[in-house]
Amino acid sequence: MTGWSQAKSSRGANLRAAASYGADLAASPHIAGKAVSNVMSPTDALDVVGIGNAIVDVIASADDDFLRRHDMAKGTMTLVDEARAEAIYAVMGSTVASSGGSAGNTVAGIASLGGKTGYIGKVRDDILGRAFRHDITAIGAAFRTPAATDGPATARCLILVTPDAQRTMNTFLGACVNLGPEDIDEELVRSAHVTYLEGYLYDQPSAQAAFHKAAEVAHAAGRRVSLSLSDPFCVERHRSDFLQLVDRHVDVLFANEAEITALFESDLDSAIARLRTSTELAAVTRSAQGSIIVTKESTIEVAVAPVERVVDTTGAGDLYAAGFLYGLTTGASPKECGRLGSLAAAEIISHVGARPYTPLRELAATR
Repeated sequence: MTGWSQAKSSRGANLRAAASYGADLAASPHIAGKAVSNVMSPTDALDVVGIGNAIVDVIASADDDFLRRHDMAKGTMTLVDEARAEAIYAVMGSTVASSGGSAGNTVAGIASLGGKTGYIGKVRDDILGRAFRHDITAIGAAFRTPAATDGPATARCLILVTPDAQRTMNTFLGACVNLGPEDIDEELVRSAHVTYLEGYLYDQPSAQAAFHKAAEVAHAAGRRVSLSLSDPFCVERHRSDFLQLVDRHVDVLFANEAEITALFESDLDSAIARLRTSTELAAVTRSAQGSIIVTKESTIEVAVAPVERVVDTTGAGDLYAAGFLYGLTTGASPKECGRLGSLAAAEIISHVGARPYTPLRELAATR
């Protein structure tokens, strides 16, 4: 594999969320009382285990002319083969690289808040696969999925961020799509209060079987199952299966407005009414309009957390889910969960990359 053995990295300034937003969160016993250590021993219970596409994110700034020259549709995600991935990487500028993938970002956010986490995803035993394993275990997450010794290389997502904070993604899925039911670490799933499923992973039959196995193991252990719908196009591809998954297996659902209206093929109000009968708890994010928390009994609107400047929206939904799930597993109310989600999302959009620069526990406790 050419080019990947030498990291090209530079970090922009860390622009933090406005100070006023987190003050009341810091006073919550759910934040103040959580243990600082998030390094898991084999006998520890987990807050959340994430299951998703194990992808290394490689992010660089670019202008619209760069996208036009390289035939990229702005703001979209395009699947590419390994040769195209190498060609794009060769012309990218300075990059920020880290283990990524939607569920991986969520796990990292929960760990940054002080939660105990695990991760299940497939990498190849290659340079990027070892980098992914190093990064995710360095945050304290338990990651025991065996690496593939043959087949496609570790997945990577090449993300170009334009000055308007739009992200254009070129994704080589590689080894991550080969996750199957045999890779589900039942011990991790049984130990976790919540098993978090990444909708992006659902394209392959083996991954679908892995989802169903994980949900069954979790529920047999009296645990909750959460799902992120991930992307409107993902919903369009799997609407029927997702509807059954939500009805039968999902306790906590995450979606943005486009995804939830696509799932139910309805307007937002009708989708919210459907959610009340479909799942225990749901969070619908609406970008600058904040989020809507839906329970069996109520609908709760939560404002966005202030941010000085939006730099890169990569990972905003992932980190919202992180804050929300951390709150949920520590006994916070639905509204507190939503506010924690907003705070985590605000930190992530204030800089390049989908992993927190400022420890989220520190941000919540001091703001």
